[in-house]
Amino acid sequence: MIIKPKGTHDIYGKEAKKWKYIEKMFDSLMEKYNYNYIRTPIFESTELFHRSVGETTDIVSKETYDFCDRGNRNMTLRPEGTAGVVRSFIENKMYGDPNQPVKLYYNGTMYRYERPQSGRDRELTQFGVEVLGSDNPMIDAEVISIPVNLFKMLGLKGIKVRINTLGDSESRNNYREALLKHFKPYLKDLCEDCNNRYENNPLRILDCKVDKDHEALKNAPKTIDYLNDVSKKRFDDVKKYLTLLEVDYEVDPTLVRGLDYYNHTVFEIEADVEGFGSNNVLAAGGRYNGLVAMLDGPETPGIGFACGIGRLSMALDLEDVELPIDDGNEIYVMYVSDSEKEYAISLVQYLRMNGYKVETEYMSRALKGQFKQADRLDSKFLIILNDEDLKNDQLKVKNNKTKEEDLVPLDYILYYFDEKLNDEYGDFVSFEEDDDCDCGHDHEHCDGSCHHHHE
Repeated sequence: MIIKPKGTHDIYGKEAKKWKYIEKMFDSLMEKYNYNYIRTPIFESTELFHRSVGETTDIVSKETYDFCDRGNRNMTLRPEGTAGVVRSFIENKMYGDPNQPVKLYYNGTMYRYERPQSGRDRELTQFGVEVLGSDNPMIDAEVISIPVNLFKMLGLKGIKVRINTLGDSESRNNYREALLKHFKPYLKDLCEDCNNRYENNPLRILDCKVDKDHEALKNAPKTIDYLNDVSKKRFDDVKKYLTLLEVDYEVDPTLVRGLDYYNHTVFEIEADVEGFGSNNVLAAGGRYNGLVAMLDGPETPGIGFACGIGRLSMALDLEDVELPIDDGNEIYVMYVSDSEKEYAISLVQYLRMNGYKVETEYMSRALKGQFKQADRLDSKFLIILNDEDLKNDQLKVKNNKTKEEDLVPLDYILYYFDEKLNDEYGDFVSFEEDDDCDCGHDHEHCDGSCHHHHE
C-alpha cells in the first residue's frame, strides 16, 4: 500500500469543512479590507529564495526542497509566500500601477524539510497578505490587525500580540555590532549553528532553539537600545495606531524573526491555549523595505504576515470552538421506478442550477434505505417521486423535521422551497409579508413561476 509522505496530511471530512470555513472567512475579511487575491507558482527559481530569505536562515540552509528540472534549471518548492509575491510584483510591474499601495493576499501550500512535530509539517498551508508601496506606520498597524480580527471572528479568545522593531539600516547595523561584541566571549559555549550565525547573521542567534536558555541569549542587547531617533519615532507611531485600532499588544525586545529581509516592525500573534505547547505562534510577519530592491526591483517598502491554517485549526480545537458549519443537505430526491429515476436526474439538475443544495440516490437502495440516507445527510426536505403524481405535474414534498407533506405543482416548486427554506431555516423575509409578487399578481393568484431562488 502506498502511503502519504512523512510530514503531510490528507485533509477531508469535517476537518476539510473547517478549513474551507476558515478560508471563506479570510476571503470575506480581505474583501472588506480591499485586498486583491494573488496566486503564485508552487515552485520558483532556487535563486529567488536564496537571495530573499537569506543563505544563513534555517529555511534555506536546511529546509528547502530543491531539485533540478529537465532543463537543468535549479528549482525550489516555495518555503514561504512573500518572495514569490515580491517577484510577481516586480515582474508584472505592479509598481507602475497608479493605485498604490498594492495590497495582496494569498492562500497556498508551502514546503519545508523539517522534523515533523505537532503544529509543524513538511507540507503546510498558509494564508497571508503583502502590502507593497507604503512605508506609512498606519499600514503596519492595519496588517497586524487583520489576523487579530480574523481570530476573534473565529472565536479564539487567548490572543496575544507581541511586537518589536529592528529599526532602519543604521539602527540594525548598530545592533549587529553590539551583538557581535556581546556573543564573542560565549562562542565556545554555543552550538555549531550559533557559531555559523555569528559570522553571517548574528541576529539569528537570538532565534536558536538549542541555546535559548543560555545566559548569553537571555542577557543579549535589546534592539530598542540601538534605535536612532527616526526609528524610535516610527515605532511609537505604529504603537499609537495599534491603540487606535483597539489592538492590545506587548513590546517584546527579544523578538527578531528568522528571515533576513525584515527591518523595522516585526510581530508575532500567539494563541494562549492550554495544551498548545511552545509552537503557539499562529501568525507572524514584519516589514521588509529592502526586499524589492534586493530582487532587482525599484526601491519599494513592504510589509506582510503569514498564518498556517493547520495550526489555527488546532488552536480552535484546543479551545473547543465550534464553527457554525452547516453540514446539512437541503433537498433529497427519492425514487423507485426507472421512469422516476430518469425524472429525478433532471429535477436534481434543475434544483441545483437554481441555487439549492440537492442530493439523490446513487446506490440503488430501496425506499427505506433512501430515507435512512436522507437522514444521514441531515436533509431538510424530501421529494418523493411517484409516477402518478408526475403525470399530474405534481411533486410530493415532505418536511423531514415536522414530517408534514405537501403536494406541490411542478411550476410552483421553486417558490415553495424559497418560502419554506428561507422561512423555516433562515433569516429571510417570507414572500407572504409582501403585498404583491414581482409579476404584479397577489400571492394568492401567483403560480410562483415569476420567482427565482436566492437572488
